Amino acid sequence: MTAGNDSVLQLLPMVFAAPNEALARAEELLAADPSPLHASVAHQVIGIWQRDFGDTRLALAHLRRARDQASRADSPEREADVLATLGVALVHSGRTREGLAAFERGVARGSGHTRARVLFRRAYVWWVLGRHGEALEDVRRAIPVLRQADDVIWTARALTLRATVHLALGSVERADADFSAAERLWDTTGQEHDKADAVESRGLAAFRSGDVPAALRLLDEAEERYAKLGTPTFMLTIRRCEVLMAAGLATEALAEADAATAALDGIGGQSTRRAELLLVAARAARLADEPRTSLARAALAVRLFAGQRRTWYETHARLVLLEARVATGRASGRLVADAAAVAERLAAFGAPAAPEASLLAGRIALGLGWTADAERHLAVAARSRHGGPPLARMTGWAAQALRARAAGSARGVLEACRRGLDVLDDHRMTLGASELRARATAQGAELAALAQEASLVSGGPRRLLVWSERWRATVLTAPPTRPPADPALLSGMTAFREIAARAEEARTDGGRPVPALEREQRRLEREIRSRTLHMRGGAPGDGDRFDVGRLLRRLGDDVRLVELAVLDGRVQVLLCGQGRVRRFEAGLLAEAEREAEHVQAGLRRLAHPGAEARLPLVEAAGARLQELLLGPAAAHLGSGPVVVVPPGRLHRVPWALLPALRERVLSVSPSASSWLRASDTAPPPGGRQVLVRGPGLASGGAEVTELAERYGAAGAPGTATPGVAAPVATTPGASGTGAYRGPEGRTDGTPDRAEGTPGRTGRGLGPADGYGVPGGGAGALDRPVPRPSVLEGDAARVPRVLRELDGAALAHIAAHGTFRADSPLFSSLRMADGPLIVHDLERLDRSPYRIILSCCDTARFASVGADELLGLVTALLPLGTAGVVACSAPVNDAAVVPLMLTLHKGLDAGLSLAEALRDARAALPGDAVHQATGWAFSAFGAA
Repeated sequence: MTAGNDSVLQLLPMVFAAPNEALARAEELLAADPSPLHASVAHQVIGIWQRDFGDTRLALAHLRRARDQASRADSPEREADVLATLGVALVHSGRTREGLAAFERGVARGSGHTRARVLFRRAYVWWVLGRHGEALEDVRRAIPVLRQADDVIWTARALTLRATVHLALGSVERADADFSAAERLWDTTGQEHDKADAVESRGLAAFRSGDVPAALRLLDEAEERYAKLGTPTFMLTIRRCEVLMAAGLATEALAEADAATAALDGIGGQSTRRAELLLVAARAARLADEPRTSLARAALAVRLFAGQRRTWYETHARLVLLEARVATGRASGRLVADAAAVAERLAAFGAPAAPEASLLAGRIALGLGWTADAERHLAVAARSRHGGPPLARMTGWAAQALRARAAGSARGVLEACRRGLDVLDDHRMTLGASELRARATAQGAELAALAQEASLVSGGPRRLLVWSERWRATVLTAPPTRPPADPALLSGMTAFREIAARAEEARTDGGRPVPALEREQRRLEREIRSRTLHMRGGAPGDGDRFDVGRLLRRLGDDVRLVELAVLDGRVQVLLCGQGRVRRFEAGLLAEAEREAEHVQAGLRRLAHPGAEARLPLVEAAGARLQELLLGPAAAHLGSGPVVVVPPGRLHRVPWALLPALRERVLSVSPSASSWLRASDTAPPPGGRQVLVRGPGLASGGAEVTELAERYGAAGAPGTATPGVAAPVATTPGASGTGAYRGPEGRTDGTPDRAEGTPGRTGRGLGPADGYGVPGGGAGALDRPVPRPSVLEGDAARVPRVLRELDGAALAHIAAHGTFRADSPLFSSLRMADGPLIVHDLERLDRSPYRIILSCCDTARFASVGADELLGLVTALLPLGTAGVVACSAPVNDAAVVPLMLTLHKGLDAGLSLAEALRDARAALPGDAVHQATGWAFSAFGAA
């Protein structure tokens, strides 16, 4: 290869714009026996590639050869440039002293423009070492010279670095200005790697300013750009993990950090990056309630940072190490001193984490009874409550709440908790994805617990109820954010459905899906989830504050609402009704959870014939559950309807099994506020009904056939033939058979009623029709009843089903339900073309006013955050659904049919879902299979 000096030197910028091409050309250049000057460039290019994308040991070998060749060429400028590259590699390999010495020689050997580039790279190393003052000084000296030389690429890099240092020091506005200036410069270049780095940096800035969805979107965009270049993304992984933790996704952050660490070890990568990945993994493990994992990762990170002379990072790792030790029960006076020392060092660095260390020192001191020490440290931490990002302010309010508790001021505790939770509310409202909103509540769990504790001590049952509601099912209180009409997202969901259907078909045929199908399904799930996490929420607002008086007025004298709060591991029963709130103390939450699991196991057994002997055991377990969950409150429920509001960890309790609730009109709600909203929800006009039958049901979805007959048998045109399902509703051009029937049951725009044909007689649908005739009655008989849309066979495809569900008054879906504990928003109902998932339901403008889900596991949830639930039912409630009947356990398909038919008979008579379900249970045969089936279903909401 022959080329002039300029063309050879172009290999250096190429290593960032097209790294693999630069590597190939450098290797080709070396094979041609180049001059020392050209050999120096080639070895430097290979060294940079190995340093950033490969083996650090090979990088050092090539860079030392590059230095030696530059010396042979008697080129001080070339030698200075190589020494700077070598210095970066040495620091990244953990040889900090050698690296800094290389920089000293490089600064001395270079001049003018070359020295400015050396200073920029030394500034980068100072940033890596956490020495931000030195970093700012070197980059301050470099930028004017680079600008004067009209060096666009290096000026943009220097501005990006300075912005990153500003972010580390909490100066978001200065960082934004530098990032914007750098991005304008990058737009004039072809440096694709640096452009990707600019997008990554904007993601970091968005995160530091509190915009988590934008941060995730930008980091994902940067990852896509890096992937096209074949660039490893270890730094990006570290930043993404930080954002995931802020969003409450600590388990995912831990998995990503550990996977990146393993990949880095596999290529012999940079020791500095390994330490940083260990630190982020330690923080994630602590937040994921894995203190021993956190302890191990943090201890190793401390050793690595100390060996690398990276004091800033070492101090942050020591903070996580101390937090992990406290979480494993090792609190001591020595830890108070250690935490205080860490806080002082972090404050000296200007690190935003300093208040966390002061809060930790104060917490430990409080636990030891050292009130004076605790007050000193908490007062320092509390200063952060008035400024900075949301989580820093919450740290300050937590410290203030602990100060007030130590001083015996319940009022001070409640005020601090209120202010802190308001900060978190505003933060959560910026998050569009329901999963992020739910998981983010974990960050306010301590404040909520402190407030409930203060309420219990001094405020009486009403105040405890207010604070129980303040932090219960908060995701359902905010207006939902609809997923964007993103073609890539819609395409991904369609592809996911197809792959999932093929995998399910393989399972049904007695085998298991080929690994390639499973891998592609997981990939599509990650892509869908990633895109939904990019959604941004609406503007923060106060929303509706819970009003105890309004609740009691709505309950009246007959209805009782039972809200279960948990304080110090014990269930507190708040019994609301007859104009007052009373508190009763029940059993331990841990014991109730164990008993609920035993009951679930019993119901699973009873779903199969031949397990009758277990029925008395399950009933006895129900009695024990009642004692643990209701305690003495069970004797004060009166004789009217009961609404149960359990904590998230008790969502699997089959409440109808409890003796005091077995014969009652019973409904379940995630919160009292949610129940009030449901009771205020008006049904949609028109009373449109939808019946859906999915594939593969053991009973064949027999109740859908009979219900289609029942609702269609009114003498109107198109009435179903006895024993035959009503014609499938289809849209023009859609698959399926039968004439199109719109929302009002019309064909071609004409009413679905022949001249002189009366409306249906003897059966009023009541409020769910939208006709405003409570309880059915004569008023309902004079009105036309719209004929239901029946979707089955090939017509029961997800797009068609969603169109029909949108805005319906009543929907009945008989389809296999699958709950995904690992990813609750991929819980699904099986349709003809694959799974209908929670993400699909979130696209509805308005979910059905009433919906009946007649198959297994449709009422299972994942308990996340402070007290939030994710699942099929909770996806529907914020979207306009006022009542749901769903099942929390596997059930016998055949036994479901009579339960559902009797349930609909009650709805026809004008009953609510809870009333109709109570009557349907009572009408079942007394054998074990049918009894267990009835207990497994619950009514949610107030419709």
